[in-house]
Amino acid sequence: VGCDRSKNLADICGEKNFQAFVCDALSVPICSGSCDACISIAVIHHFSTAERRLAAICELARLLRPGGTALIYVWAMEQEYKNQKSKYLKEKNDSKDKEGEINIGGGQRPLSDQMPDSSSQDSACSDGLLNDLNDEGCAAKLVADSRLPVHTNRTSFHSQDLLVPWHLKGGTKKKGESIDTVLCPAGSKESQELSPVFHRYYHVFCEGELEAACRSLDCVRVQKSYYDQGNWCVVLEKL
Repeated sequence: VGCDRSKNLADICGEKNFQAFVCDALSVPICSGSCDACISIAVIHHFSTAERRLAAICELARLLRPGGTALIYVWAMEQEYKNQKSKYLKEKNDSKDKEGEINIGGGQRPLSDQMPDSSSQDSACSDGLLNDLNDEGCAAKLVADSRLPVHTNRTSFHSQDLLVPWHLKGGTKKKGESIDTVLCPAGSKESQELSPVFHRYYHVFCEGELEAACRSLDCVRVQKSYYDQGNWCVVLEKL
């Protein structure tokens, strides 16, 4: 049985006669202790706080029966590991790179001009910090500096918290949608047409981060932790 936040993806599964339903990864409508195994692939890195990422792992553990196992994959900060580039970096070429870049007002802001590392970003805009700001100008600067960097596709990561541009080929803007636009790669049939680009949030995990989060839970045991083609992976067992 599969589940996803996207109704369209769930519908595609239904068309292929697979069992799938729409739900939230933090609240899966399945009875506790009823699953022999759970798989979470490329999901948890989309949650924007450490607390929500841990809650997603807790939800997987809740679904498992005692002795059941879960496999978790998240995107790694380290796209070069043990002197080996990941498949993500190896597949870089001019066409794909241009397709992924965002062109807004002359180009994206350099990463150095944006928040270089937002490991403390979750608390940066807390009420306590805002109350310590004595003037409006300082508060405005805080908001401006809290912008997430936009990642350049097929390159190494420079921040753990970032936006990855997703280029929708041949897509059309629906009424009411707020999207940015880019030019398609030169030479393509849509080279002179504007196509939508969606910014998707990612928290890329550093080495040991996912494993540490899993080990903080008393109800599971880490069976295995490893690196696989630009992803950090953990296999858990429900105690």
